[in-house]
Amino acid sequence: MLLYKDIKEKKENIAIIGMGYVGMPLAIAFAKKVNVIGFDVNQSKIDLYNSGIDPTNEVGGQEIKRSTIKFTSNEEDLKEAKFYIVAVPTPINSDKTPDLKPVEGASQTIGRHLTKGSIVVYESTVYPGITEDFCIPILEKASGLKCGVDFKVGYSPERINPGDRKNTLDKIVKIVSGIDQESLEIISKVYELIIEAGVYKANSIKVAEAAKVVENSQRDINIAFMNELAMVFNSMNIDTQEVIEAMNTKWNALKFYPGLVGGHCIGVDPYYFLYEAERLGYHSQIILSGRKINDGMGKFIGESIIKKLILADKVVKKSKVVIMGVTFKEDCPDIRNSKVIDIINTLKEYGIEPIIVDPNVTNNQVESEYGFSLGNIEDIQGADCLVFAVAHTQFKDLSIEKINKMFGDFKNNSEKIIIDIKSIFNKSELEEKGYLVWRL
Repeated sequence: MLLYKDIKEKKENIAIIGMGYVGMPLAIAFAKKVNVIGFDVNQSKIDLYNSGIDPTNEVGGQEIKRSTIKFTSNEEDLKEAKFYIVAVPTPINSDKTPDLKPVEGASQTIGRHLTKGSIVVYESTVYPGITEDFCIPILEKASGLKCGVDFKVGYSPERINPGDRKNTLDKIVKIVSGIDQESLEIISKVYELIIEAGVYKANSIKVAEAAKVVENSQRDINIAFMNELAMVFNSMNIDTQEVIEAMNTKWNALKFYPGLVGGHCIGVDPYYFLYEAERLGYHSQIILSGRKINDGMGKFIGESIIKKLILADKVVKKSKVVIMGVTFKEDCPDIRNSKVIDIINTLKEYGIEPIIVDPNVTNNQVESEYGFSLGNIEDIQGADCLVFAVAHTQFKDLSIEKINKMFGDFKNNSEKIIIDIKSIFNKSELEEKGYLVWRL
């Protein structure tokens, strides 16, 4: 426990590799207790942090300005640490297979500066076995040291929910694991410095790895069930939200809702689990089916928009469609793996070039990631159809009068289409005023 004691007394440093939606909140929390090095290969991101700007909106600029974190993109600074936390993204390739390059790169970087007595903890989502079978050999090769003898390794899956101001880092139980009992105890004590909810000691690294991919796969499947119901109810001309409201009156209702499933966790993690399962000869039925349903929702919504345009006697190719929101979830600037893009692409297949509005992201972000520019909500007018794809607070606060001004000068409201994917408005109130409303 000497390393823990030295960290607590600020004789040794913690280094967090990856200053994104996971790494930044971790760094801020630890920096209130111990010395922290915040490392990222993206120099422009480091420059923003050093200027007191938080591009993730997870902790805010004031917290960053007050923090004692040493932000750096110079890997030589990692020599100053003894406890490393890897919080780099783990995306998927175009063929849905795991992309382990970020984890591989982080492991090589740490390995080049690893010293005896150090501990490396991985938080990045992986399938069971990656930490021990993939990461440890990289660390050993790059450092020339032996795991279990010269340094220790652990795994503690990130469980941060971007944009969630209620279930914050300190309020979520932290699963921890280690290569042996000694490393488990040290890792547990280190995380207990910042986690008020406490830690859960998994029996092995593989159990901790599996827990992460399974908890998100479970959520993915439940949402897929609701999405399938939504598609069926749409054919039956039944309002899905009304069914859910009735169903939720029972005490054991799970309270899941249909929607777009994107982002860096739920829309990705199941593929990590599926990849390893199939490599071992098991072909998933439930998880894979759920993924197919959720991956297809953008196209389903896009085609539902086309049907509404036709019902409103619109010339599809000439219709002005405005999509409100492009992030993968509400009140968050994260556009990674956003399924709103699938709606946009579906509309383009029918000759529509939609206008995209999102007050939570910058034009540079969207242009860099997806290649199109954003519109300004204040400039929207003459619309045939408004698609509320993301439940941003700014959209929820729009009055009917404000919404009405965005439409064209039509004789009656039946020519004005509102697609409310997240059911953020009162459907009955809109329909009473004559609007053509569709919601998932």
